[in-house]
Amino acid sequence: MAGNKSYTIVEYFGGDDGYRCGYCKNEKGNFSHGMWSHTMTVQDYQDLIDRGWRRSGKYVYKPIMNKTCCPQYTIRCHAVKFQPSKSHKKILKKMSKFISKGELPTGQDDGEPMDSVCEEAGPREPSKVSHAEVKCPVVTDIQKEVAECPAITEVQKEVADALPTGSEMPRKDPVSVPDGRTTATPPKPGMGADPSRPPCRKAKDLRKERRIQKEQMRQHADGVSSIVSPTPSTPTQTNQPKNLEDFINESLPDNSSHCLEVRLVRSNPPSPQFKASFDASYQVYKLYQMAIHKDPPDKPSESQFRRFLCDSPLEAEYSPDGPEVGYGSFHQQYWLDGRIVAVGVIDILPTCVSSVYLYYHPEFASMSLGSYSALREIAFTRHLQKQSPKLSYYYLGFYIHSCPKMRYKGQYRPSDLLCPETYVWVPIERCLPQLENSRYARFNQDPDAGDARALKDVGRALVLYRRAVMPYAAYSRKRKSSSDETEVQQYAGLVGQDCAERILLYRA
Repeated sequence: MAGNKSYTIVEYFGGDDGYRCGYCKNEKGNFSHGMWSHTMTVQDYQDLIDRGWRRSGKYVYKPIMNKTCCPQYTIRCHAVKFQPSKSHKKILKKMSKFISKGELPTGQDDGEPMDSVCEEAGPREPSKVSHAEVKCPVVTDIQKEVAECPAITEVQKEVADALPTGSEMPRKDPVSVPDGRTTATPPKPGMGADPSRPPCRKAKDLRKERRIQKEQMRQHADGVSSIVSPTPSTPTQTNQPKNLEDFINESLPDNSSHCLEVRLVRSNPPSPQFKASFDASYQVYKLYQMAIHKDPPDKPSESQFRRFLCDSPLEAEYSPDGPEVGYGSFHQQYWLDGRIVAVGVIDILPTCVSSVYLYYHPEFASMSLGSYSALREIAFTRHLQKQSPKLSYYYLGFYIHSCPKMRYKGQYRPSDLLCPETYVWVPIERCLPQLENSRYARFNQDPDAGDARALKDVGRALVLYRRAVMPYAAYSRKRKSSSDETEVQQYAGLVGQDCAERILLYRA
């Protein structure tokens, strides 16, 4: 980003071994490429998730789509164009009713399981690399051996802490019927609306107009000039549907039973607010893992929580044309009456808000918090888009059609799925028929289309070797006995030529 000289440093692990699938529970059926990221820029991560990668803590993995048991397709929602469905409105109204009246629904959530527990993505420990080797590579004369390679100075960990800062049908008078329902009186032949009577108005519009008139009269009596004028209701205004924010911000009575507040705290580097609420947040996670995922009491450890949901390779970055909160990794904490009841882990990237995980207190399992938090995060994305126009997408992680319980993500429309071969976005409506016939599908219908950012020259891939940054062409000459060309070629093909020329691949 602007003024930021940080670089991404990764260790690539390959993807030959199968491991347990968190969706179908196949013990060896899940296959993915993986790499450990010591540090990563938000632009590099944006480019990686647009090629099917996804992070779990500092581990970044990419499912091997034509091999894994449950193919996982990257899905994004056009947040600005999103309109809540009938089921989404029901969830929002359920939350509003709970806050205003204190009525907690009975029974379990009918809902939406989160992505599989992060550790099941198969992260591995990185090599024993010294802090100096990872953070402070220097340019050597070797780099000059390839003239076309862009010059790179020094990898810096610190980021400058510079905050940028149609017409309505006439109504009919209902008449009562014996069973208590109402029905409309059929119109008499040849009779239409009485032109001598004013058009029918909704009761809420009449009440609003009377309220405004009373306010004008009060202000006039007090000698205050009023600039408020009643706006006559028009059919367009009357029929305009509520948007997402209308449902979320629906006015509640002063005597509401509960108070819900959503707080955004930066998790990396941890803000004071994040540190102060860490213990409370961890306790909610522990209860969630034991109740929802049936973990034993000793498994949801604090170190596990920190490693998978707090640690992140993304440093804080700010840009003049970016959102005020900056880019990077955050927790959205849901505080109910002064205590944390749910936490959404998210990344704010140059063109999207990426959902990482959600956990919540089991006491509120009937509140459909999976869907509710997604709706709140879509609304948050729309808010950020007003500050940064290019930030207009909401990434829901992976869409898994072969797992029926994970199909709920496809209900956030309009949305796209990422083609696993050409890395172009395809509307989900065009993808679903293919997924009904096969777990793995190429969504791009152009048979001649390929990966536009495919590897063209592995020699330009950047390597971090003995604290020096060099193109792979120079590295391979220096290590004539090296047998890792196949691995480097595989890695560069997976991240794409652009990322290969920016990301530093650590070689021991």
